[in-house]
Amino acid sequence: MRVVIQRVSKAKVTIEDNTVAAIRNGLLVLLGIVSEDTQEDVNWLVNKIVNLRIFPDAKGIMNESLMATHGEMLVVSQFTLHASTKKGNRPSYIKAAKPEIAIPLYEAFIKSSETILDKTVQTGQFGADMKVELVNDGPVTIIIDSKDRA
Repeated sequence: MRVVIQRVSKAKVTIEDNTVAAIRNGLLVLLGIVSEDTQEDVNWLVNKIVNLRIFPDAKGIMNESLMATHGEMLVVSQFTLHASTKKGNRPSYIKAAKPEIAIPLYEAFIKSSETILDKTVQTGQFGADMKVELVNDGPVTIIIDSKDRA
């Protein structure tokens, strides 16, 4: 699993001009899944994300986590995170998991996040053509791959 995490002051997802999800003060998580991913990747990545100390403390130092700040989370599936651009100019998405593998892991990621955060996690719609708007706070943007744990 690969994620792009952005600390946001607000973010929303629209589908066909309808807002389907919106948050303030939290994390926008763009989530890419490959066929080799498992529940272990979900568990490790969710724990890593909710405990990342990337929110300012009282002194303005990035020292607080999403858990500590009680911030919100918005998760958007994004298969293009696993694009290969080695050959030519047209990206290949062959590494991205097919829906029969990706959807259950995407849903498990959301459920695990909700359980740990003890709140509803906002989401886009898997496979839909979505428009994502955000105000990146900081800016803070972090990329994490569950296969690069060392």
